[in-house]
Amino acid sequence: MATHNPMATTARATGARKPQATTSTTNGQSHRSDGDRAELLTTIKADFDARLARMATDPTQWVEFIDHVATFGARYSLGNQILLLTQAEERGITARYFLPYGRKDGSTGWKAHQRYVRAGETAFKIWAPIKRRPTEEQAAEWEATGRTVKREPSGRPAVQVVGFGLASTFEVSQTDGKPFEPPTVLVRRRVHQREHTPQLLVGDDPTGVYDDLVTLITDEGYGYELVAPHTGYLNDANGVTVRRPGVQIVQVRDDVDPAQRTKTTLHELAHIRCGHLTTTAADTVVHRGRGETEAESVAHIVLRALGMDSAAYSDAYVLGWADGDMNLVKECAETVLRVAKQVLADLTPPERTDESDPAVAGPDDPDPVTVERAGAAANGRETA
Repeated sequence: MATHNPMATTARATGARKPQATTSTTNGQSHRSDGDRAELLTTIKADFDARLARMATDPTQWVEFIDHVATFGARYSLGNQILLLTQAEERGITARYFLPYGRKDGSTGWKAHQRYVRAGETAFKIWAPIKRRPTEEQAAEWEATGRTVKREPSGRPAVQVVGFGLASTFEVSQTDGKPFEPPTVLVRRRVHQREHTPQLLVGDDPTGVYDDLVTLITDEGYGYELVAPHTGYLNDANGVTVRRPGVQIVQVRDDVDPAQRTKTTLHELAHIRCGHLTTTAADTVVHRGRGETEAESVAHIVLRALGMDSAAYSDAYVLGWADGDMNLVKECAETVLRVAKQVLADLTPPERTDESDPAVAGPDDPDPVTVERAGAAANGRETA
């Protein structure tokens, strides 16, 4: 069931009216006048910007955000993550898992799990992608503004996301019926109290993904070695990824417990997948503070999804990588969500997804907040 969330006080203190929803919908889309919709979009954008601003100036807010992402799962876009989190805080609950009501035939949503939304429950609002085939004129306009347009082999514009609308979804605590265990919420395993300074994980690795992580690293073209502390390229780090002429290798300490070995290996894979070892167009390497925060955040989300809690400490506490830059925080969050989702997909056997869930967009779909705003749609070292 839902539990009290002390962060709700902070959410209410902002004074902003949070988006509310009703269960009166057609195909998941709410009936609203243009004026109501414009007002709601303004409120949602204000909440989005306010949360980004807090994360950009207070590193603890970033850690709390990543903790919630780990609970919800990396399946949602940044816009929907923040939209769901904001509404949950306003209601004073700790949300776990969301699905739409479901089709009448019981093939989707909560109905497919033989659970039913209780009468009178207020829906959560999320962004649902709207897909259709744009005209050639629309496609040309989008391409002129730099937006990518998917096309069929014949050159005809393909069916694709052309915008987003608000739709309804419900949290598991709003439903009754057959017992349901949220697939993104697994047993937590805390190995030490959360502190501002990182500590090594101790004990066995309950995930069983170490060998798979090594394979993913070697598939990226990197060698992988376990080496003694302070040898090789390690210096005083627990793990390091090196890419330079003639050298492309990941090294991890050989004297740590299995839990830490897996966590460090995942952290280094995240550096690779996030592009931290690749120079940008300006021939500059990602700021180390941002790189460490992204890699640590990806590791935390993936390990939580696999049943091991690595504790949500982060170098963001001490490096001040964002320095109040909201755009930088948004880019970082989008990178973390993309890479965590990608790694989890690589580690998880394929399964049928509920295509009726409006909160989940495809991997190539644009972020809903970005579309609405536009009117359209070096070395990576782990010290922890």
